[in-house]
Amino acid sequence: MTAAPAARGAAPRRANSSAACRGAVTAEFAVTLPVVVALLAMLLAGAAAGVTQLRIEEGARSGARALARGEDPATVAQTVRTLAGGTAAATVAAEGEWFNVTVTDRVGGPLGTSIPWTLTARASTRAERTAGAPAGSSGLTDGKGNR
Repeated sequence: MTAAPAARGAAPRRANSSAACRGAVTAEFAVTLPVVVALLAMLLAGAAAGVTQLRIEEGARSGARALARGEDPATVAQTVRTLAGGTAAATVAAEGEWFNVTVTDRVGGPLGTSIPWTLTARASTRAERTAGAPAGSSGLTDGKGNR
C-alpha cells in the first residue's frame, strides 16, 4: 500500500508552528502583565479607601453621640481616634443646639501615600440635654472659632 498523495491546494505542515505560537504567547503575556498589575493595584487602593471611609464615618457618628450625651471635646476626640484610627483628625463644632463632628483621614497603602487622597465624614446631632450646653462645652466652637 502506498500513502495517499497530498490534496492539491492544501498548505504544507510546518514543523516549528508550536514554537512560533509560544513566542507570540510570551509577547502577549509581557504586554498584559503590567496592565493586570496596575488594575489590581487600583482595586486594592479603592478597597483601602472604602475601609477608610467606613472607619471615619463610624468615628464621626460615635463622636456626635458622645457629644450629644455631654462628653467633653477631648473625650470625643479620643473616641473618634479610637474608632477612626490614630491618623484621623476630628473637629468638633457647635451651632446653636446642633453639634457637628467632622473627621478627616488620608487613605493608607502604597497608592494612598503617593496620591493625596483625603476622605471626610461629618455627623450632626442635637444635644440630649435641654437646659444649657453639655458638660465640658468650654472647648466647643461654632465653626467660626467663636465659643
